[in-house]
Amino acid sequence: MKQTGKEILTALLMGMVVPGCLLRLTSLYLQVQAAPGVPAPTAAVETVGRTVALPLRLRQPDGTVEDMDMDTYLVGVVLAEMPASFEPEALKAQAVAARTYARKAWQTGGKHGDGSVCTDASCCQAYIRESDYLARGGTGEGAEKVQAAVESTSGCVLTYGGELIEATYFSCSGGRTEDAVQVWGTDYPYLQSVESPGEEYAAHNTDTVTFTPEQFRNALGIPLSGSPRSWFGPPVYTEGGGVASMTVGGQEYSGTQLRSALGLRSTAFSITAEDTLITITTRGYGHRVGMSQYGADAMAVSGSTYEQILAHYYRGAELTWLG
Repeated sequence: MKQTGKEILTALLMGMVVPGCLLRLTSLYLQVQAAPGVPAPTAAVETVGRTVALPLRLRQPDGTVEDMDMDTYLVGVVLAEMPASFEPEALKAQAVAARTYARKAWQTGGKHGDGSVCTDASCCQAYIRESDYLARGGTGEGAEKVQAAVESTSGCVLTYGGELIEATYFSCSGGRTEDAVQVWGTDYPYLQSVESPGEEYAAHNTDTVTFTPEQFRNALGIPLSGSPRSWFGPPVYTEGGGVASMTVGGQEYSGTQLRSALGLRSTAFSITAEDTLITITTRGYGHRVGMSQYGADAMAVSGSTYEQILAHYYRGAELTWLG
């Protein structure tokens, strides 16, 4: 059959483009199928390259509230909450968790009652403007990595049973995360204790603090007499390796009470008492419920996708694309 130059060129282009598209679709399909509890492949494919505009209210330290776009806000959150040097897939997982938290606050009123989120990490989520990030020594390359992570997951949130989850996260677990019920007294099926290997390089994988007997008494605010060796009963540990309870001076304390009173980095701790010194060694940093940021990066280094990271730390939760 006679072919014109135009027809030949079209055929050549189709020969190059179509296989590339098929490879892209196949890659996306396999990526999504690899992790349990994530949305159907069609949902992931349909959102590639699509930006979803979601409203957000940002509460400033002075109490004023600023309206802004969700993804603009999330760039500031990820820059403040996770090192930009982390792997791209870990940054994407952080963006999805942070988006879920902010969107849930929007829908339920959040901690401030008006749907806003503040910039205090101990209350809502940390936040830094990109200009401030750069002024404090951040790099343009890091800002671009975070921007790409937010844009590539635009509109993506985590749900369980059709509802947005409590997408809690923290720095590092010391090897295993904690059940939510052990920390906050409320059980969530998707916030259960899971292994979190590869955190050995985390800045606070382990920490040690010391107290004199007087400092320890003052911290707890109770009269303790005799040798410190006699103050402590054997701890009861949770499945996640945290201290569920411990008797001190004949009085029972929960691990969270001791962590708060003593200013410990986590509830996963052990105590060694001598007559003149009390040494406490902690593992991990934070409440240890949900996603470990250093664990997420370790998974990403090993080749896990952000879908797989989120499926590991939020068991049974699904990725849902808004918009």
